[in-house]
Amino acid sequence: MIERHGLFCELYTDRGSHYFHTPKAGTPKAGEPVSKTVRTQVGRALAQLGIRHIAAYSPEARGRSERAFRTLQDRLPKELALAGLATIEAVNRWIAEHYLAEHNAAFAVAPEQAGTAFVPDRAGAAREILCLQEERRVGNDNTLKWRGLALQIPASPLRPHFVRATVRVHEYPNGRLAVFHGPHRLADYDPAGNPSDDAKLAA
Repeated sequence: MIERHGLFCELYTDRGSHYFHTPKAGTPKAGEPVSKTVRTQVGRALAQLGIRHIAAYSPEARGRSERAFRTLQDRLPKELALAGLATIEAVNRWIAEHYLAEHNAAFAVAPEQAGTAFVPDRAGAAREILCLQEERRVGNDNTLKWRGLALQIPASPLRPHFVRATVRVHEYPNGRLAVFHGPHRLADYDPAGNPSDDAKLAA
């Protein structure tokens, strides 16, 4: 959505655990508040992009999205079977090239006003924000642990080493990694944890 149209003002979702942290244990129910201080990866990314995240607190509030889901769950499996598609790659390509236009032609409602509220992401900030981000503490050997990998931080002009420093790991959708100290990008790695000199590949 952001790549095609730009940044938007607000996102209205249910209170699933991938969207919000709910302090009270168990499945969120109507009326149970979400945390305003603890964010999920989705909440963190939206906050960094300046997008307000609104939590739905009643089934009625989610009615429109639920109806859309039911429509897709009813129509898509039949359409995919008729098209003879068997792989995720083929399905994604077919949806982008064929299904979306037909679906929108059948169900889209024309806006009351002309124009758009989307703002272009001219600086490309979303590409760096829409990834997994977690902090790690650097060990005595100037490495940090990430999902079974040991990432060696290379020599840096910033300081002799980063032992005991808190750094931030970015894992991008393509599996590549980057390590940051504040705003400074210290290193890039391939999905196996091998150092890479090409920072552009990580994003």
